[in-house]
Amino acid sequence: MDKKTFARFDARAKILKALAHPTRLFIVDELAKGPRCVQELTEMIGADISTVSKHLSVLKNVNVVSDEKRGTQVFYTLKMPCAVNFFTCVEDILYTNISEQVELAGSRE
Repeated sequence: MDKKTFARFDARAKILKALAHPTRLFIVDELAKGPRCVQELTEMIGADISTVSKHLSVLKNVNVVSDEKRGTQVFYTLKMPCAVNFFTCVEDILYTNISEQVELAGSRE
C-alpha cells in the first residue's frame, strides 16, 4: 500500500474511531433530528457536562458535527448527515447476523 492510499484509509479509520462509542452514536442520532445544546444532550445522556463536551469535541475534530455559540449556550449540528446512512448499513449487518444465528440454532424440536 502506498502512502497516499494509507493516508486515505487512516483518515477513514479516524472517523470510524470517533464514531465507535455508544454515547457518540447516540449524539449523532439525536443531532440528525436537529440542533441540540450541550445542556439538552447532557440531560438526555445522563452524564456530566464535561463528559458530553468531550464526546462532542471528538466528533467535532473529525468534522462530523459543528458548533455555534448562541448567547451563553453552545448548539451542535450534524455537519455530515450522511453519517446517519451509515447507521442503516450497521442495522442491516445486525439483522443479517441475527438471522444467521437463528438459522444456525435451528428448531427446538
